[in-house]
Amino acid sequence: MLASCQLGGNEGLDALRPSNNPVTVDSVTRNDRIAAIAREQHPRILATYGGEYSDAKLERMVARVVGSLTLDPDNPNQTYQITILNSPNINAFALPGGYLYVTRGLLALANDSAELAAVIAHEMAHVTANHGIQRQQRQAEEVLASQVVNDVLGSDPAARVALVRGKLRLAQFSRNQELEADAVGIRAIARAGYDPFAAARFQQSMAAHSALRSTNSTVDESLDFLASHPNAPQRIELALRHARQFGTPGSGNRDRDTFLAGIDGLLYGDTPQEGFVRGRTFMHPKLGVSFTVPEGFVIDNSAAAVTAAGPGEIAVRFDGVTINPRASLSEYVRGGWVAGLEPGSIRPITINGNEAVQARARAEGWQFDVTVIRAGGQVYRLLTAAPAASTALESVASQVRSSFQTLTDAEKTSLKPLRVRVVTVSAGESMANLASRMVGVDRKLETFRMLNGLAAGATVSAGQRVKIITDR
Repeated sequence: MLASCQLGGNEGLDALRPSNNPVTVDSVTRNDRIAAIAREQHPRILATYGGEYSDAKLERMVARVVGSLTLDPDNPNQTYQITILNSPNINAFALPGGYLYVTRGLLALANDSAELAAVIAHEMAHVTANHGIQRQQRQAEEVLASQVVNDVLGSDPAARVALVRGKLRLAQFSRNQELEADAVGIRAIARAGYDPFAAARFQQSMAAHSALRSTNSTVDESLDFLASHPNAPQRIELALRHARQFGTPGSGNRDRDTFLAGIDGLLYGDTPQEGFVRGRTFMHPKLGVSFTVPEGFVIDNSAAAVTAAGPGEIAVRFDGVTINPRASLSEYVRGGWVAGLEPGSIRPITINGNEAVQARARAEGWQFDVTVIRAGGQVYRLLTAAPAASTALESVASQVRSSFQTLTDAEKTSLKPLRVRVVTVSAGESMANLASRMVGVDRKLETFRMLNGLAAGATVSAGQRVKIITDR
């Protein structure tokens, strides 16, 4: 968690360091009821987003960017507290009182300090413009400020999981307010000396990220991060128009080297506690199990369950449950948690040495294969669903359940989390060469371009620094 710092006199940005007694949201707004509500919600946000991501090098880089933006003469008294969230999704948001949040997933997508500044300045603009809350309605403010968080975090596990995946928005800002925040943010980064065209660049990267994901038909675009903002082409064009008021492309500081040094080694994707997706295989080093889905399926790993979807509206769900070690798996399946269970279909099987039970169910136009496996003292459930008319259920379910296996100690030890690594392009090296060095991601060349903000026709040159994803 970082507090913004104030510089005065002739001190430069190079002198910016976190203070031992920083000016924080807590100290400045201690008697502000709205800020108090936001402060109370902060621990719940951390719990929902996987906690705070701690990396001193990264925090110093982000603090430097925030510190430069707090010098904006339009709002000399506004203070902010920014938290880096340990979430792989692309998101940033603000709460009343100056609480700012940015995910490590967003930091991995950005390519320089100017782009990060554009994101943070946009969120600052929501705070300073008091979007979503009207100052003249203090009572309504308190209700809305708590409702903004309660509606999303709540006690509903499904809502909490959706938020972790970035599929619900923390603050409801209108389309016009988003565009206004863009304009204010671009002016702020230009005044701070950053490249004003950074906002448009990052919006293009977000659009590329969204396009890469949208090839997966399971993505609900209405819940996507970008769905809460104006459509990308219009927003990018307006951002370019605002940027031209402050200079030409190439003007302003991008501070790329400092930014890349800050994110080098940044955790990318899932944490070991959630397990790892490697192509079509899910592997969990802590639980010591893995399974693989058929060609054409895409896995989505969330805190509550692992799901996969593929052709023909066929879906797979994997999770774990705790039952009495002496309980019969067949009796567990008959326990009432499977809707439309066909009792005569229950049969004991063995999967790669593990005790298991398979069954079938039908309900509301769908057919299901239910496989329950006992491994390492834990019980796991693999549910495969297909439309009632589909003839592919057995083929898919058979491939998935037969792929389930326990990991050896060596396999568990060898599993490492993915990280962003910054490398220097060697002479003669192409984007294809660099992309081939990446591990743990599909569509490597397209992912490489997206991560580095490179268009389809772009090239790389010797000496250029770029991001790749690796487990080293």
